[in-house]
Amino acid sequence: MKISTLALALVAASANAFVPAPSSFRSHKLATASSKSPTSGATALGIATSTDEATSSASSGDIPLGLNNHPISLFGKGCASYTGSEANAKAILGGKGANLAEMSAIGLSVPPGFTITTECCDGYCNKWGASLPDELWSEVVASIQHIEKGMDCQFGSETNPLLLSVRSGAAISMPGMMDTVLNLGMNDEVCAGLAAKSGNERFAWDSYRRFLEMFGNVVLELPRSEFEEEIDDVKYEKGIYEDSDLSADDLKEVVERFKGVYSKNNLSFPQDAHEQLKLAIGAVFRGWMGDRAIKYREVENIRNLLGTAVNVQAMVFGNMGDSSGTGVCFTRDPNNGENSLFGEFLINAQGEDVVAGIRTPKPISELEDVMPDVYAEFKSNTDILEKHYGDMQDVEFTIQEGKLYMLQTRNGKRGGEAAVKIAVDLVEDGFVTKEEAVQKVLPEHLDQLLHPRFTDVESAEYKSSVMATGLPASPGAAVGRIALTNEQVVENKENGIPSILVRDETSPDDVEGMYSAE
Repeated sequence: MKISTLALALVAASANAFVPAPSSFRSHKLATASSKSPTSGATALGIATSTDEATSSASSGDIPLGLNNHPISLFGKGCASYTGSEANAKAILGGKGANLAEMSAIGLSVPPGFTITTECCDGYCNKWGASLPDELWSEVVASIQHIEKGMDCQFGSETNPLLLSVRSGAAISMPGMMDTVLNLGMNDEVCAGLAAKSGNERFAWDSYRRFLEMFGNVVLELPRSEFEEEIDDVKYEKGIYEDSDLSADDLKEVVERFKGVYSKNNLSFPQDAHEQLKLAIGAVFRGWMGDRAIKYREVENIRNLLGTAVNVQAMVFGNMGDSSGTGVCFTRDPNNGENSLFGEFLINAQGEDVVAGIRTPKPISELEDVMPDVYAEFKSNTDILEKHYGDMQDVEFTIQEGKLYMLQTRNGKRGGEAAVKIAVDLVEDGFVTKEEAVQKVLPEHLDQLLHPRFTDVESAEYKSSVMATGLPASPGAAVGRIALTNEQVVENKENGIPSILVRDETSPDDVEGMYSAE
């Protein structure tokens, strides 16, 4: 890596000084008050919205439940109803919610939704007896109308159904530690209606089986393995290897078997969409106090947070055929800092498929060959995001029948080498000042640069010695005994034996083993 004078200055400054991080909101206000007259219908963003929407019940009137901020903030293209201070946005809306609000405010195609604040998580876990107060639930129900209006469909409708995603989002990113529920609102009647509306029966039943598994695992805490065993049995019986090869009739059988998993555990699947939503919101709040999340906060020294926010958002579908897909992408390479897109995508898939390791994603560069117009729009959006936030971004996106939707962005995590290069390049690109760049190189980045490394990974001697390859999980080189399970790594560490964790696929359940391995 070429080290410039500025890069050396960044390293020196990072090692010897702490500078408070600036607000994630750089130059754009989220207020939705009219920039013209109170009845003009034009917001300060220059986006045409109704006055009613800009002053909805989610952002006006007395603040209920003794909270310091309104419990719900609306978002969607051109609409962001958060009225608190910019400095507190991440603390109240969580990183995901704050970014959804800001992406909406700058006019990106964000599916409409609303964020339930971190204050509500604190209330749920510590004050409200692990339940949602009636005042909060009433605001949730009212906020659903904002999504219905934006998507022109109705939650729980059998003929024009709206499906929702329910995602967590704390002020500090905790990748893989908090759970997500997709396709919420599905039931027997909605599945039939979605099939008729989309003209794609397979898509509807695939969405249903995914929801049954996620809802059962995340909300009702049923083991995911019980669902996986059922779908594997169906694939074996049909002589099929990939989930994507299952027909509509095959998926109907999977759905019935998944319902059987509920029955075996003396549980019933709730058919009412609003009941599903209430249970899912509670599950996300409970996840904040789950073992994985607590362990992650301990390891990462994350303290003094109120909790996680809950982001409820209209579903857009990446599994509606070969013109749809989903992916994740860094706007720069997080390993070496090169200014090129670094990510993966899958055609005819939903978000969890990319990160679950069940199917092998394609590099983001191949999206240009498959959907050139979508790729061009995506590249334009990532350029806008980098310029707006002044940092490398970690982006999630979905393509539904050829239309791109930006689901989330956040400042991307990066390795030590990349941190220095990105900081230097951002200054040279005119996105940040030298003083701001210093803040982007952290002490742990310097620690990573000091890890032992193989001297020349391109040499013939090195290449001839390689026994196996995998996805990179940590910086530097390590020596240890191979361990194939999370539990074995932990046991080895207790016995003073260094380990290298080897897994077929990554899983958030292995967080303790990841941190215990070399």
